[in-house]
Amino acid sequence: MKARNRVLGVLFLAFVAPVGCGGSSNTTGTAGTTGTAGTTGTAGSTGTAGATGTAGASGTGGATGTGGSSAPAANAMMNFFVSSDTSTTANLGGLTGADARCQTLAAAVGHGGKTWRAYLSAANPATNARDRIGNGPYYNSDGMMLAADKDALHARSGDPALFIDEQRNQINGQWAGSPTPIQHDILTGSNAAGMLLTANTCGDWTATTGSSQVGHADGLGPSMNPAPPYNQWAGSHTGMCGNTSPGGGAGRIYCFVGN
Repeated sequence: MKARNRVLGVLFLAFVAPVGCGGSSNTTGTAGTTGTAGTTGTAGSTGTAGATGTAGASGTGGATGTGGSSAPAANAMMNFFVSSDTSTTANLGGLTGADARCQTLAAAVGHGGKTWRAYLSAANPATNARDRIGNGPYYNSDGMMLAADKDALHARSGDPALFIDEQRNQINGQWAGSPTPIQHDILTGSNAAGMLLTANTCGDWTATTGSSQVGHADGLGPSMNPAPPYNQWAGSHTGMCGNTSPGGGAGRIYCFVGN
């Protein structure tokens, strides 16, 4: 009995005794290490906005064009006009200077392609104003006909509505409502038929002494008198070479397309 109890005691000790270095037992394994979470990725860096473009330079406006001639274009039929410009004296630079004046005025209203002549008579050489101009018909800057031919032209009276300048303006005169001063005396050196009056050409339009001969563009005298010689546009009365104003002038001339 004692022997059996000793055996049992040994067995009991063997069962409960700690395991030595050389012994093995089914010990409970430790739990595996908990893995650490993967590193949280950093957000991509925020891109910087593109540089704001600078506005294009403001363009400068084109150069302001110069206006065309201020003179209105004359009717395409025009082959006659009273000069819009004036002269204090009857020294016009001779027939050559007077012709150039007509040419320049015509060019300003679109008619520089025609050959223009001043309606003036001269003594040396003897020249009749009527022989310097074309044969007609004659049209003003409004396209209105004055006459069909030379004879009809010289037979008619002046008229403020027809004997106008290249810019379509009436010439100051004796007509009702006319502006002042009166400027209807037009240099011609001619009689009513357009023929030379030798003593009245102001040295053939190069002098400021002596007498001229003038016509009335409006065909009227004082108090709108239409009787001869006031009605004559080519040769009504004498004027002064040194000062064209007395009597109602301004050194204007008639211009026609030449022969």
